[in-house]
Amino acid sequence: MDIEIYQVDAFTNETFKGNPAGVCITKETLSEDLMLSIAEEMAVSETAFLSLNNMNLKWFTPQAEVKLCGHGTLSATHILKEKKLFNVNDTVTFNTLSGPLTALIKPSTIELDFPAPILDFNITPSTELLTSLGIEATHVIAYGIFDSKILIEVDDEEIVLNLAPNFDRLTKIDGRGVLITAPTQHNDLDFISRFFAPWVGVNEDPVTGSAHCALTLYWSEKLNKVKLNGYQASARGGYVSTELLPNGRIKLIGSAITTIKGTMQLPNI
Repeated sequence: MDIEIYQVDAFTNETFKGNPAGVCITKETLSEDLMLSIAEEMAVSETAFLSLNNMNLKWFTPQAEVKLCGHGTLSATHILKEKKLFNVNDTVTFNTLSGPLTALIKPSTIELDFPAPILDFNITPSTELLTSLGIEATHVIAYGIFDSKILIEVDDEEIVLNLAPNFDRLTKIDGRGVLITAPTQHNDLDFISRFFAPWVGVNEDPVTGSAHCALTLYWSEKLNKVKLNGYQASARGGYVSTELLPNGRIKLIGSAITTIKGTMQLPNI
């Protein structure tokens, strides 16, 4: 059994930057066990699995399935464009655990239409979480939750840039992911962020599209803007342009570049 497999660097125009995603395209939907095994073998933060017969799109980390993945969706759309299954100005509709998602193919970018999460800041900050992250409570501006993940704004971008979390300690706390953000002094940016998810096998995600849905809601209200530019300050780094749409959904805009094309050879399953 041979399967087309790709690796794509998403939210970047440069090889070895942005967020690498695996992309696996098949005619029929694979079993969940097989998808998880392939994701473990790919060993990147997420691998996207697209079945062409029903346009069903799923995403797996090396340890778990996730309900929403921006860079995986961007990468899958990029491969569809490269394979000429869809063309510039086409809109691709995917069926996912988060409902129908669309991707508009532009000449040099792809525009994703994603659902907006619910932000809840009526929760008490976890002292243990802050300590494990290396953040002093006095620097916390906001502390909330979205989609079972934590969002924290701190008062200085240098705190975000210099974070060195204790991942062993983090995994002893119940969690799914934690997003740290701050305003920035860069004139071409509105905010910076980093995202950590050791609970699902990803200590630090290089560039997280789904997290930028929450960031768009948060910073749009705070800055009174609907169009925003963010930088995720991981070691690889990546830029995401976003827009809060009139219908309340989120537009994520990014580019991608293919780094690996090949065939995964599997036993008959």
